[in-house]
Amino acid sequence: MTIPPIVLLIGATTLIRILFAATTGLGVDESYMVAAGRVLSLGYFDHPPAAWWLSWGAAHLFGSEHPVVVRLPFILLFAVSQLLVWRIGCLVANPRAGFWAAVALNLSPVFGITTGSWVLPDGPLDAALLGAALCLVQALPARERARGDSGWGDRAQGDHAQGDHAPGDHAPGDHAWGWWLGAGLCAGLAVFSKYTAVLTIAGAGLYLLSSRTHRRWLAHPAPYAAALVALLVFSPVLVWNATHHWASFAFQGDRAMGLRFRPFAPVATLAGEALFVLPWIWLPMMLLFAGAFRRGAPWTHHLLAWLAAPPIVLFALVSAWSSQRVLFHWAAPGYLMLFPLLGETIARHLDRRWVRRMIVFTAALELAAVATIALQMQFDWLGGSLAAVMRKDPTDEGLDWRSVRQDLDARGLLLPGGLAAAMNWRDAGKLGYALGPQTTMLCLNRDSRQFGFADPAGRFYGRDAVVLLADPSGRSVDEARRWFDSVDVLPDAAVRLDGRVLRTVRVLRGHGLHAPQ
Repeated sequence: MTIPPIVLLIGATTLIRILFAATTGLGVDESYMVAAGRVLSLGYFDHPPAAWWLSWGAAHLFGSEHPVVVRLPFILLFAVSQLLVWRIGCLVANPRAGFWAAVALNLSPVFGITTGSWVLPDGPLDAALLGAALCLVQALPARERARGDSGWGDRAQGDHAQGDHAPGDHAPGDHAWGWWLGAGLCAGLAVFSKYTAVLTIAGAGLYLLSSRTHRRWLAHPAPYAAALVALLVFSPVLVWNATHHWASFAFQGDRAMGLRFRPFAPVATLAGEALFVLPWIWLPMMLLFAGAFRRGAPWTHHLLAWLAAPPIVLFALVSAWSSQRVLFHWAAPGYLMLFPLLGETIARHLDRRWVRRMIVFTAALELAAVATIALQMQFDWLGGSLAAVMRKDPTDEGLDWRSVRQDLDARGLLLPGGLAAAMNWRDAGKLGYALGPQTTMLCLNRDSRQFGFADPAGRFYGRDAVVLLADPSGRSVDEARRWFDSVDVLPDAAVRLDGRVLRTVRVLRGHGLHAPQ
């Protein structure tokens, strides 16, 4: 029995990700999500619940917050994403195109490494968006199939062969309702993962408006039923925001606001996105993206291009005036929709030696990078050389700060049900994750993010707390004193790897927590 290539690809890459997850600690954002997400909620300050629930559920299912445990749902979801992008590639072109689309997805670092392994909203977001796209590809030509057309072949016969001008004005069959409701469910799960999913969903609406053939669906109840399903899935987020002064919506909305116009910022944003995707993947993607809008292109290409357009275009434009830096991975869902087109192109040109060499080179480069990171986290084999090359040693950011917990345990400062505090949400995430769920972590800062909702400081006024300053400057100590009646300075703790001190953490004992003065 021959094992399908896509199964081998998914199995091998999933195993690599599990090994990578088991040998590296949680990053800053991951630690924050796990530590601040220990209190289950209908909504969260930064993002909708999907990623928070997944890490919380994995930790409770296995009784552990080990990195490989809390990352496992995201690794498995990326396996699902590979399967979905393969299936879309099969429908858009053929199985070879689907396979190489999945290969390219693995080779792009922003997908294959971060989305595919880390505790971030992008894992469930991408899987849900691909599910919605697959359902749309299946649902849209249902009118033509209902009147007896041959259906889908290797190149999506019918509509695909005739571009956007295929005839057909017959009522869709019952199977179309199933695909539309599936699209609504997946769209709801996407927005339940990350708010920016609305951009891709808007792209579907723009496609329907622009397509002379599929515009007829706007007069059919199925798309509106799908929208209702999506809204029902998303409704817990609305309930949480309505009962918390719309805090999450306000936070995300403020990121797009700004007063200064920077005309060259979109160019810098696109260049940064190209680095995250990989330039030699990004450039052909953008050419295929532009070509998919040409007159006479297959309707499936039109659809994927419209799904891709809003995230790619909007974030580039927003960067021109946003008061905050637009992060390069925000537009990743747009590029996600272009992998089936890229897979079709790779399959068509695979006989060219330079294409095969580029694939092998990229795979070797990524494996080398992953192995280097894992070895550094385990054995500190680079020692302090990173600090000599860079302005700071980034090793401690990818390391779990368990040595701090060991130092505090040895002094008897951590008691079950005790309080610890940090002065910003990043340090609270790293320290809170390291200290474990038996210690309540407070974030003593106006910008406390989800910590301010999970365990608001006001709930613990009058209590004593161990205050940990990962940036042990005099200013940090003065900030901590504002929150307590009195503060004792204790011996420092340290973040260590194989005996080397990566970071010194100042330890204080705060007596009588109160509102800052």
